[in-house]
Amino acid sequence: MKNVMPRAAGSRSALSIVWAAVLAALAGCATPQMPGTPGEAAKVEAADALPITEFYTAPADLSHSKPGDLIRQEQAQGYTLPRGARAVRIVYHSLSATGADVPTSAVVLIPAGKAPQGGWPVIAWAHGTSGVSQQCAPSLMRDVYYGEEGLYDMLRAGFAVIASDYHGLGTPGPHQYVNKIAQAHDVIYSVPAARAAVPELGARWVADGHSQGGLASWGVAEQERAIQDPNYLGAVSVAGAARESDFFAHLDTTPGVGFYLAFMAYGLHARYPEFAPSELLSDKVMAHYDDVTTHGCWFYGYAMYAGESGGLLRDPKAVNPWVHRMFVENALGAAPVSGPLFVIGGEGDQTVPIDAIRDAVAAGCRTGLTISFKSYPGLDHDPTMIKSIPAQLAWIRDRFAGKPAPSTCPVPPHT
Repeated sequence: MKNVMPRAAGSRSALSIVWAAVLAALAGCATPQMPGTPGEAAKVEAADALPITEFYTAPADLSHSKPGDLIRQEQAQGYTLPRGARAVRIVYHSLSATGADVPTSAVVLIPAGKAPQGGWPVIAWAHGTSGVSQQCAPSLMRDVYYGEEGLYDMLRAGFAVIASDYHGLGTPGPHQYVNKIAQAHDVIYSVPAARAAVPELGARWVADGHSQGGLASWGVAEQERAIQDPNYLGAVSVAGAARESDFFAHLDTTPGVGFYLAFMAYGLHARYPEFAPSELLSDKVMAHYDDVTTHGCWFYGYAMYAGESGGLLRDPKAVNPWVHRMFVENALGAAPVSGPLFVIGGEGDQTVPIDAIRDAVAAGCRTGLTISFKSYPGLDHDPTMIKSIPAQLAWIRDRFAGKPAPSTCPVPPHT
């Protein structure tokens, strides 16, 4: 997910309001005005957009391939990457939350210069909320959506980045928004497909994700327990947990984040077709539901519901069985994982409250996971991602260097 602070853009001339707002937030200054209307938001998104071409929309024959196979590739232009870096787009075979075969798109970002011996070390990146419609794929944005919010730092640090769009973004079909299993599949299967397209990628890799992607990267660690890929080294999860007991009520009552409820209802319906969004959302959210889930991305959703809080849920006290199933499926900390985890949260996060992340870490510690946890006082959702990049890169370098993974879990009592 993303908070009400806008995302840093790769093109300052086109999206200067976005970049200025992030800098102001980090400096503690007053925030420049966000797009105030859906029309203004649409212009902001259009300035960062790349065209949806036949590369994305051409039918993908998955009948003779398996998950992780490369379907097609192309050299990509139009991104605002660091000098000398280059990009290759791919479409590959992945799986939905239910195990159905789905085509998924991604972009592989390659650092400037010559690959080191053994190939570029790889970060499989899992992005936060961009939207739920096809045009919201990060590979269809000039700044790859996160740009100066971490991706470019990874490239400058000498890591190749495999950035999955998740299926339903870029490629046609419904996006199973905020589904740990589906997004973890997309990240895991992007790795062998990217290696087939870009031979200079090294074999070893880590997963790293923020918000929606923080949930996905923890899911990668869980799935790797069964896969046992010897080249997988661990995962970084930034702001990626939520508690059923208070999450939807939090979105309902916190100004500026209510549009996530429309996205969540869309993802629930994509995962559980029996669920109807109108079961969860009030009439004033449903009035714009079709619009925000088809015609725009993050900024558009924000502008459509800007200032709305309270009364967004049809019955805030009701326990919806489909919502409950979603939280059970997305639970963190109870399942075993492969490799170490680095979990990060912001103490001032208005989108994913820090208590939910602490609960997930505590549950993981109780089950014996190797977890290093770090929180950032006062930081909201996106600033936590930006400010924690040095710590993320240091942890990742140590995994590639073969150093023992740290743990901040309490030492269990002797028995």
